[in-house]
Amino acid sequence: MLYLLYISSAFIALQLFNVLLNFLFRQKIENTDRQNSCMLSVLIPARNEEANIGQLLEKLHNMKNEHVEIIVCDDHSEDKTIQIAREYCKKDPRIQLMLSDTLPTGWLGKNHACFQLAQKARGNYFLFVDADVRLHGNILADAVSYMKKHRLGLLSVFPKQIQQTIGEKASVPIMNYILLTLLPLIFVRVSPFKSHAAANGQFMLFDAETYKKFQPHEQFKKSAVEDIEIARFFKHHKIKTACLTGETRIECRMYTSYQEALNGFSKNIFMFFGNIPVLAFIFWTCAALGFLPFVMPGQQLLAEYLIAIVLIQVLYAASCKQPVFYTLLLFPVHLAFMLEMMVKALIVKYNKKYVWKGRNIYKLHS
Repeated sequence: MLYLLYISSAFIALQLFNVLLNFLFRQKIENTDRQNSCMLSVLIPARNEEANIGQLLEKLHNMKNEHVEIIVCDDHSEDKTIQIAREYCKKDPRIQLMLSDTLPTGWLGKNHACFQLAQKARGNYFLFVDADVRLHGNILADAVSYMKKHRLGLLSVFPKQIQQTIGEKASVPIMNYILLTLLPLIFVRVSPFKSHAAANGQFMLFDAETYKKFQPHEQFKKSAVEDIEIARFFKHHKIKTACLTGETRIECRMYTSYQEALNGFSKNIFMFFGNIPVLAFIFWTCAALGFLPFVMPGQQLLAEYLIAIVLIQVLYAASCKQPVFYTLLLFPVHLAFMLEMMVKALIVKYNKKYVWKGRNIYKLHS
């Protein structure tokens, strides 16, 4: 039992250390009124995004920046995505629509769409952004300035997550909890180690010359978690990267229900743990059951353990601009969701069947 007490104590201390670093060393994109002095290509892969594409394009349309081109690549949508994008092309000459070629053997749809977008783009910087992201204020120019200031090849941001339904609040926050208790994000920028890599495909800003040299979406054309793979690849090649969270000018409503979140997160949960499922289950066991050694007879540190748990929730929620009240209230639910998600991910991994937007990503059209 003493051994389990040591493990639980070490785990909670490590989590507290990581979230404290994330809170104290929050990296911020400076909010300014400057405009881009060089061309930025905003590149949007879209498949069946009629509920989102118009909102993103409206935000971009309202950003009066002459040094921006906006290209939507429709990946064989079966809804009104194309029609909505065409309407915005008529309203704004900066917006273009391209139709994806037939998906080649060995490619995933989004990766192929991103690859095609990059071939068409003319900018000095390439910003790949998902259709469900919302951009506000002067974030485009300010993100480019941050890239220049830190001489980055890649800047990725975890958007502030919009959570409207109870299902979203019970599920979506778990990814920020895992990320911010596992990795101090400042390490992504300052550490040379490949293990200190993180990225989010919802917002990935590349230096165009670096992108063209390495063609990362082609490098990882088969990967359903290409964002993390690209970040690790760049770190391996000594290309400076950064990963931020808590930027309120970048928002995303990733999922609209508990079931959507369960299906979506189950495709990449294990990548947070080096694609080693056993590490994910060890993490969950320590997070969910770590209190048990402290309630055994003779132990007197339960109060300190519970205080540490509360501090971790408060600090990580504050770091990613997540409601603290719901974070604390729903923490047990978040852990239950994580367990269900990992079990589903194991089933997906075993059956090699994961359908996303009408495609089985395991088949790769082979």
